[in-house]
Amino acid sequence: MIKSFLSTFKLAIVLLMINSFVSSAQADETEKVLTVTTMDSAIDLTPFINIYEDATKKLTYKDFSNPKAGQQFKPLNKAANFGFSESAWWVKLRIVNHHEKIQRVTIRQNYPLIDYVDFHSQQHNNTWISYSTGDRREFSTRPINFMEFLFPIELLPNTETTIFMRFESSGPINIGLDLQSETSLFDTVSSNHLITGIYYGGFIILVFYNLLLFIAIKDRTFIYYLLYLASYGLFFAVMNGLAFQYFWPASPWLANQSLIILLSLSLIWSLQFSRSILSIKDISPVSNHITSGLIIVSTIPLFISPFVSYRLIIIPMSIITILCTVQLMAMGFIAFSRGSKPARYYLVAWSTLLIGIFAYMLKSFGILPHNTWTQNGQQIGSLIEMVLLSLAMSSKVNEYKKGSYIDSLTNLPNRRSFDERFSKEFDNVKGHKQGLLSLLIIDVDNFKHYNDKYGHSQGDEALKFVGKKLQSTARKNTIPSRYGGEEFAVILPNTSSEQAHTIGERIRSKIESDNAQQHNLTVSVGVATLEENNFASHHQLFEAADQALYYAKENGRNRTECFNTTIKDRRTTSC
Repeated sequence: MIKSFLSTFKLAIVLLMINSFVSSAQADETEKVLTVTTMDSAIDLTPFINIYEDATKKLTYKDFSNPKAGQQFKPLNKAANFGFSESAWWVKLRIVNHHEKIQRVTIRQNYPLIDYVDFHSQQHNNTWISYSTGDRREFSTRPINFMEFLFPIELLPNTETTIFMRFESSGPINIGLDLQSETSLFDTVSSNHLITGIYYGGFIILVFYNLLLFIAIKDRTFIYYLLYLASYGLFFAVMNGLAFQYFWPASPWLANQSLIILLSLSLIWSLQFSRSILSIKDISPVSNHITSGLIIVSTIPLFISPFVSYRLIIIPMSIITILCTVQLMAMGFIAFSRGSKPARYYLVAWSTLLIGIFAYMLKSFGILPHNTWTQNGQQIGSLIEMVLLSLAMSSKVNEYKKGSYIDSLTNLPNRRSFDERFSKEFDNVKGHKQGLLSLLIIDVDNFKHYNDKYGHSQGDEALKFVGKKLQSTARKNTIPSRYGGEEFAVILPNTSSEQAHTIGERIRSKIESDNAQQHNLTVSVGVATLEENNFASHHQLFEAADQALYYAKENGRNRTECFNTTIKDRRTTSC
């Protein structure tokens, strides 16, 4: 008895679940209807889309105009993103106006890269208003002159309006529909223009800024960046429909081909710019060869796109884009691991852009939904990328600036740096009419003979050795420099003649002792000190130290000598 009851109970549960599932399925099959009263803001139409896939691509709106045929539509119940599709897709919208007055509204399709968009709206007298447009038709076919698709309609009071829209494209089918009132449309268009203005305003500023840097520095990295900016900026103008609206409204062919051409150019110049700013050729020959190969591959679509259909080339182009983005990141990580300062900004910059690119690519293949973030992810990412790449370029400029003041062999400040700093320190002491300033001039003894005996490579090593000893032996506030050839200089602020002699002697003895077992390298040091305004210019102070150096050479080398002077008598003596 109990077993029979349990069996009956289980059967009842199963039947209830089946009934619930069937009811739910039937409810899901019911067409969605949008009811509006007062339109204060935009309404997302995605939840109210009824969809039909036309695999034959031969149906017209008249085939759906009778009630029975219209029942072929099913509620969408998901994002209206179908990726690359061979079919035409029909959208049916049922909008009921529960207001007592006519409402003039606009249906907006926010993805502009659809080849063919046909719009049909039923009127009260059972007639239809139709528009046939798309980016494979001239821009003048659009009912409203705007980069996105805008279709104006009138919603009669207490009446249901039926709308059919047909979408067909060789690219991804992304349907992003919303219903706009006159007020919300004005706000949407104004916001769109503001964002576009900010984006391209920043873009133009960056172009001119980097052009000026190129003129000043004459480095090809800046030209590569300019070409990348120009091609990628125009690519976005094609993506958001701006280029079609203003540049070639009567040329649908160019509107479509320019997307492939500009994407190819963007990839080429981004790869070229990246390997230049990161010095990939020097730090990773293998990565440099991979980059060269990808540049060649990215060039191919430039030549074949006029002769191949968009559908055939866009998918391989998407794969090439993914490969290039992986390589761009790989170069950044390689350069970062080798200590490149620009690589830090570069990695963050490309990471933000690549996240946007991958989101867009996944949306194109129907994996992610079509929405504001996936559609505009590249543009949002590129705004951040532009700022960060500018920081990377600034870091590059700082490296150039540093390079113009640093001796590449010894990594000490060079003659240019010394001249500017020495003049500044001298003027500072003279201006205050108090304080001390000492200068050491250091020369490697018999360097020509050393070079001839051991070779120029050993000579370079000797200069590096002296440079390191100057850095490690001198005090914290001293300023060592390579003046030229085998001659070095050390600026000693707030240092007396006796203190300067002590420092010079410490440097001399350290170089001699640490190198004694190798090639017996020695140096001579000349010392001069500014005190009580005994020198009228920094040139005189330098000449005094140079004379002291000459005296050290004349007295047997490998020694430190000071220059002492009065107004009436000028002589060189030991400190």
